[in-house]
Amino acid sequence: MKTSERLWDPELNPDELFGEDIPMLHSYLPDVRRGDGAVIIFTGGAYARRAPHEAEPYALKINEMGLAAFVVDYRVSPTNAQWPVSDAIKAMRTVRQRAHTYKIDPNKIAVMGSSAGGHLAATCGNFNPFQMPNAQILCYPVTDIESHKGSYENLLGNEIDQANMWSPIVQAGKHTPPTFIWHTSSDPSVDVKGTYRYATRLSELGVPVEMHIYPVGGHGLGLANGLYGRETEEYVQRWIDDLEHWLKLIGWITE
Repeated sequence: MKTSERLWDPELNPDELFGEDIPMLHSYLPDVRRGDGAVIIFTGGAYARRAPHEAEPYALKINEMGLAAFVVDYRVSPTNAQWPVSDAIKAMRTVRQRAHTYKIDPNKIAVMGSSAGGHLAATCGNFNPFQMPNAQILCYPVTDIESHKGSYENLLGNEIDQANMWSPIVQAGKHTPPTFIWHTSSDPSVDVKGTYRYATRLSELGVPVEMHIYPVGGHGLGLANGLYGRETEEYVQRWIDDLEHWLKLIGWITE
């Protein structure tokens, strides 16, 4: 079942505040529960757009696992770095506050993102220790300016010199939650070495991390099944099963 709502109080007149790009929260609740966790999803798009093949298709797969899923329409360029992060944190806070309504555990909220959405998810997992997710799921993520400069340019604009402030690698700490990451070594857009650097940093900090690097496939694969005209790569499609196994490992899914 899907429902949608604005992330902001209508009394604030968001049409005037944000123009047409109004933050939204789309809720997907499973028919059959196999756990009491929730996954909040941020799509990719280099902070210039939002990629639909990394939104509802992910949410429906999470529902098939028996977990609640939420897709966030966060604000994109032209913007400033505070806005997407603010939208993401607002979504986390909303889901956590409504845990009883959604029948979820407020201490089992994961963030999930692809490409620039992976950067946003990782930023949520590092930037604000007081509004932390309990796990992060990163799909071919942007982890620093070296991994994809264009995302940083769209996010920061004239403040590109502040890139380190918005680098998950730099901001990671012992507070960073358990992490699942996947990428392809043949990604032509977002440098896979950034994923290696991030996983290495988490390992150094003692943060549990599972990483899968597949040897084939381009950028922005999503489920790698050809949805929305994206590339089909059967070998990479196993990542969603790898994710389910990991969620079982950390106790979020029961048989």
